[in-house]
Amino acid sequence: MYSKVPSSPIYQKALEIFTLSRRISDYLIEDLSELNPHGKENPHIYFTGDIIQQSVCLAPEILKAEQQLERDKKHKHADYLNRLTNRLYRNCERLEGSNSNGAEFVGVLRKELRKFKKLQRNWMLTL
Repeated sequence: MYSKVPSSPIYQKALEIFTLSRRISDYLIEDLSELNPHGKENPHIYFTGDIIQQSVCLAPEILKAEQQLERDKKHKHADYLNRLTNRLYRNCERLEGSNSNGAEFVGVLRKELRKFKKLQRNWMLTL
């Protein structure tokens, strides 16, 4: 069976956010992987993995919501997508506070997430 890739703006933005998250994480990991003078790792390094894990779930959750036939199930996935987006945004805020040269790139991701949230509000009305 042929599977068509969705072209909805929210789905495309979710893919962009994943790509951007991955690139930012790769960049930040190099800065944050060094041990501090006391031999401890930077606690912000874990947020780099979190943003990837959360952003990779955005697009599939959109598909799940769109493929459901029952309204309640659609909204269950949409609500989860909303919580996921909020956690991703909070982790970006945490990463911006890291001691990294790449922290300013996280602001770009937050800007894209704000655009995604606007799309998400409109998309939820269509479910």
